[in-house]
Amino acid sequence: MHPVSPISPALDSPSFADLGVPAVLTSELAARGIRDPFPIQTATLPDALAGRDVLGRGRTGSGKTLAFAIPTVMRVMGSDTKRRPGRPRALVLVPTRELANQVLETLTLLTDALNLRGMTVYGGVSYGPQVSTLRRGVDVVVATPGRLEDLIAQGHVNLDAIEVTVIDEADHMADLGFLPAVKRILDRTPRGAQRLLFSATLDGDVNVIVRRYLTNPVTHSVDSSTSEVPAMAHHVLTVSATDKPSVIRELLSGHGRILAFTRTKHSAKKLALRLSAAGIPSADLHGNLSQPARNRNLAAFHSGDVRVLVATDIAARGIHVDDVTLVVHIDPPAEHKAYLHRSGRTARAGAEGVVVTLATHEQNSDIRTLMRKAKISPTEHRVSPGHPALVALVGPPAPLVTATRAPAAPSRPEPGSSRRRQSARRRTPRSSGR
Repeated sequence: MHPVSPISPALDSPSFADLGVPAVLTSELAARGIRDPFPIQTATLPDALAGRDVLGRGRTGSGKTLAFAIPTVMRVMGSDTKRRPGRPRALVLVPTRELANQVLETLTLLTDALNLRGMTVYGGVSYGPQVSTLRRGVDVVVATPGRLEDLIAQGHVNLDAIEVTVIDEADHMADLGFLPAVKRILDRTPRGAQRLLFSATLDGDVNVIVRRYLTNPVTHSVDSSTSEVPAMAHHVLTVSATDKPSVIRELLSGHGRILAFTRTKHSAKKLALRLSAAGIPSADLHGNLSQPARNRNLAAFHSGDVRVLVATDIAARGIHVDDVTLVVHIDPPAEHKAYLHRSGRTARAGAEGVVVTLATHEQNSDIRTLMRKAKISPTEHRVSPGHPALVALVGPPAPLVTATRAPAAPSRPEPGSSRRRQSARRRTPRSSGR
């Protein structure tokens, strides 16, 4: 067993400076309104900054990204080695493209202040820009396993200069079957390199990584994936199949920022188009969209150009959008971990949020099992269009927008891009983590 340090918020919590974060970074964080460390940061930063291998356990939205970003950039800044083409000095492994972008956004706050360079590496986009950036030399690479292995096989990346490796959302890596690729990648990094692993759970396949690759790690546990957020209210609305479309429209018609989950890509696209046509600005997010289209739709949700983002489970990890007031499970997820990860898009960093699950009468038994496994005690209602519970949850409807922007479509490929992709496929075998 590893030493575990249970952490709960303290009334007199230390500052970032107290935890050993240098002034050049504390001032940058303060300029962005980040002044008080979250519990996971208070717990892990002293050990991580001291160079120890660390396990950090905390649910989504607990502040894990900054907890590993600070020691990662500080390790690179204090390195005796220089930036070299194709030889990054720090590596962050993540399960999804969206999480890669989110992590780099946080890292950039710090790397810019220290004159360091970071980049993302993931599939679904052209190899060319990634290869060019690697040739110019970068300090920190945030990567999904599949594309990183592709670039290693092509000779564009060498991991022999890595001084710190972060494995983020390790439990989701395991769920997606990426751990064999993670092991192969870790085998290519120096044995003496520092390793930081952050996850909502630290058991099962994740523990295999811990035993094999981390040296005398210290574990800091804030909470787990099954920890209910006090500021998150859960509701289950039982509705007839006939009434469900009207109830969905009422739930998604409010003034706040709303994230709605469907089971399939087709359902997400269809619902976003239907809502936009009805005057509720909406966009979709799913695996069939090109990466530029996903970025545009997320940016529109961030900016408020659209009020509703209709997503498949691709958005349940790694997407942080401030002030999501309502999460609606239009199609209930199949298992409780997915429910908790989806729900974790609201009530982040101490904010309040509401989670609503729609269920037909036939689904009630499965929903009760799901909630029991998630350790959630929801408020239950039987509703129809115009029910008072809908008004209480959503508030007054927002004005309809007569000319809404339709969800972004995949961008038209550049001339010759399909031939380049076919050539790349012939040169490089496909692998996971794209």
